[in-house]
Amino acid sequence: MVFLLSACSNDGAKPSELIEGKEEEIAEVEEDKEISPLTGLEAIGENNKRPIAVMINNHPEARPQSGLHKADIIYEVLAEGNITRLLAIYQSKMPEIIGSVRSAREYYVDLSKGYDAIYISHGWSPSAKEQLEAGGIDYLNGLFYDGTLFWRSKERKAPHNSYISYENIVKGANEKKYNLEDDVKPLVFLSSQELDNIQGETAEKVLVKYGKQQFSQAVYGYDENEERYTRSSNNKITADLESDETVFIDNILIAEMKHYYIDNDGRRGIDLTSGGKAYLLQKGKIKEIEWVNEDGRIIPVQNGEQVKLVPGRTWINIVPNLKENVSTQL
Repeated sequence: MVFLLSACSNDGAKPSELIEGKEEEIAEVEEDKEISPLTGLEAIGENNKRPIAVMINNHPEARPQSGLHKADIIYEVLAEGNITRLLAIYQSKMPEIIGSVRSAREYYVDLSKGYDAIYISHGWSPSAKEQLEAGGIDYLNGLFYDGTLFWRSKERKAPHNSYISYENIVKGANEKKYNLEDDVKPLVFLSSQELDNIQGETAEKVLVKYGKQQFSQAVYGYDENEERYTRSSNNKITADLESDETVFIDNILIAEMKHYYIDNDGRRGIDLTSGGKAYLLQKGKIKEIEWVNEDGRIIPVQNGEQVKLVPGRTWINIVPNLKENVSTQL
């Protein structure tokens, strides 16, 4: 716009006259902006970074976490018992500190594969170990880099004290000769005009419960000023440990998937492929939809068509049963 006005300033024309007839040129300038593939927002800096997927601890003793406020996508899934772990996927922004980092489970690895991400964990279950060692997945495991790429916080007790930095991820990836660049397939996002027509019932608060205790539950509250959701657990808003920056969320997908036990230690398997029922929260509204697995990614669909996302951050809760695990009457 400034360029258009300055270019024609010698003509003595009014700004409205200068803009008239230039709509196509302005649109072309806007289209030239690089868009981050996983957020739909304007890219800042290099836009060809390969995604990084980090297993983040969500035990009460590991909160608040470090680096969640910069993740593009976060999957929240049960591990053992009624405690979830988070798979944070980074592409548009990379935090200095990430953690605390926990051990791998097979279904988290599968979720990371949908983004061809470098998978970061500290430890692994037997099935995840077999999966990762079979090849085809680039990974860094704190079991082999404890005290080098990974460090232990003195403020917390093991196993809730393992951390890593993006700088160290790059260092480890270079040592392993992993590719750090990628042409990432973009998600599908709503245009500015479509944002005004989001359909659904009003949803100012939604509860997702993985257990009866408050530390196993998450409450999403809609912030009208931000036009985004916050997330609270155990009556504390999810925020970054170092900066205290609130984790705001633009899309919340709650997907029902079959859970089953695979060993006597309570480790689970989860059906990530069959599709099923889901809720989608956007702009203070909730609607019943379905989910499908598209090339390893959990995608919202309705009437056979992909539901577009609000540009911004996406949080995906995977639950065993929508009726039992989700409440919209708060």
